[in-house]
Amino acid sequence: MTRIAYTGARIFDGTQFWERSALVVDGGRIEGIVAADSPINATRVPLAGGILAPGFIDLQVNGGGGALFNLTPDVSTITTICSAFARFGTTATLPTLITDTPEKNRLAVAAGIAAAEQQVPGFLGLHIEGPHLAVSRKGAHDPALIRPMEEVDLLALVEARQRLPNLLITVAAETVPPEQIRRLTEAGIVVSIGHSDAPYPMVRAAVEAGASMVTHLFNAQSQLGNRDGGVVGAALDLGAVWAGVIADGIHVSEVSLGIALRAKRGPGQIFLVTDAMSPTGTDAESFVLTGQTVYRKNGALRLADGTLAGADLTMIQAITYMHNTIGLPLEETLRMASLYPAQALGVAHERGALSPGLRADLVHLSEGLEVLSTVIGGTTAWSAPH
Repeated sequence: MTRIAYTGARIFDGTQFWERSALVVDGGRIEGIVAADSPINATRVPLAGGILAPGFIDLQVNGGGGALFNLTPDVSTITTICSAFARFGTTATLPTLITDTPEKNRLAVAAGIAAAEQQVPGFLGLHIEGPHLAVSRKGAHDPALIRPMEEVDLLALVEARQRLPNLLITVAAETVPPEQIRRLTEAGIVVSIGHSDAPYPMVRAAVEAGASMVTHLFNAQSQLGNRDGGVVGAALDLGAVWAGVIADGIHVSEVSLGIALRAKRGPGQIFLVTDAMSPTGTDAESFVLTGQTVYRKNGALRLADGTLAGADLTMIQAITYMHNTIGLPLEETLRMASLYPAQALGVAHERGALSPGLRADLVHLSEGLEVLSTVIGGTTAWSAPH
């Protein structure tokens, strides 16, 4: 692979901006950042201004480009999803399977293993969201398929993790007890609490057992109340917890999101997810999710009764919303789309920043935050037509 030096754009390395500098990539890895006028033994790739930043990492993607993982959990669907989001700056994706049958779970895991073996560009692992959730907070999940976690389920997840690059699961704290969470996390599985009505003490016990994340903060979970903090309060109060958020102005109000950002205790941070469905990147006006028709209208995806069913969102749209509407500094907004999800999943030693030795996963943005090109592992995955 050719040694490349990207010049002509401001470089954001995940911590700070570099002006008049070049990003040097060799063998699909970041070599370093040097002065643009330095003598560099590399092929220069001049960029016409804009920002060169770490590629976006999306830990919750149900579908895209017309493909839906629950409908056809195979390698072709995973490839379509990863490719669809490359045009929006996403360089690493966790295709997500929501509550479905045990057979669908088996097919999804098999597809993930095959995608890893085939090194599908952008494939990071799997996110299994359900079926071990609380019916009271089901959202768009089919209540008939929600059930407790049995020993056979736990062992299947442990076995799947041994063959997948990463595995994230969403469970309810009242459905999956601390002892099961402990066994799952000891096996290298990242456990997230979601679709849960659990009170604060129960969520804290799950976190003490190893759960480290909350799925789509504020949505499908017990809220921050006057006598109990609920899942939301635990996500904000417990520093060990990372929390994904759907920043589309629909799932969470501007006020609530701003309060959450100010209240979150570290080192865990709030990061961006899309929770995107199959219509993203297409003109489709509806689709079927586990037997229910979902309608696309006014930037939202809803069941006939108005229940939100995923999001009509891309990562660059979420970044633009956080920066322009919420007023977050661009540096922090970019970290919410790259560094923080990498840290939350435990892959920051490989991704999420433009540091020496890390994968060359890059996105070139205009100053107006339009995606101009996306690079995955040193290879251009998408480029805007000229």
